[in-house]
Amino acid sequence: MKIAIMGSGRVGGALTRAWSAKGHTILLGVRDPASDHARHLAMSTEVKPMTPKDAAAAGDVIVLALPWNAAETLISGLGDLTGKIIIDCMNPITMGPQGMALERGHTTSGGETVQAWLRKARVVKTLNQVGAEIMASAHDMPVAPVMFMAGEDQDAKQIVHDLLSDLGFEPLDAGGIEKARLLEPFALVWINQALARGHGRDWAFAAVRRPTKET
Repeated sequence: MKIAIMGSGRVGGALTRAWSAKGHTILLGVRDPASDHARHLAMSTEVKPMTPKDAAAAGDVIVLALPWNAAETLISGLGDLTGKIIIDCMNPITMGPQGMALERGHTTSGGETVQAWLRKARVVKTLNQVGAEIMASAHDMPVAPVMFMAGEDQDAKQIVHDLLSDLGFEPLDAGGIEKARLLEPFALVWINQALARGHGRDWAFAAVRRPTKET
């Protein structure tokens, strides 16, 4: 599958490496394809950097791995994305009086905002609940980490389900795009434990089930 990844930071780089290793064609959309950072990532993955608009036009799936404050401007320049599957990895994080917080929530979410910006695209909120380190190496975990997703289009969610499985996650469907209101605060739980409570970045949530009793 052709996956256009917008952003070459920690998350974009981790997903580029992990999906490339699974045989997917990665189209790396960056503002400056000639930058040293983009060229280094390209050399290590054999991925060709290109402009975000060109990557979006060629991709079957578009991944938004961007800082929230850069998203609206970049998305507005991507052209016609009618029917495209959009994976929204972003969390609308801001700094509040008590530290890191969400810029929006309770009655809306970043995922719903992205869907409003891209009314004719199929937005799936996911890959926002752990750090890049887990995205790059989920297969190494002793239990498959859980990864929730939210979106309106079931066919799009099935494709995203398979891409999450390729990364080593156990995908779980949270419901429609409004459930991003749950998934974005859930991301703050991981951030709190990773950065403020001493767990570090090399861990994830898992869904553990009681064994079925024999009759």
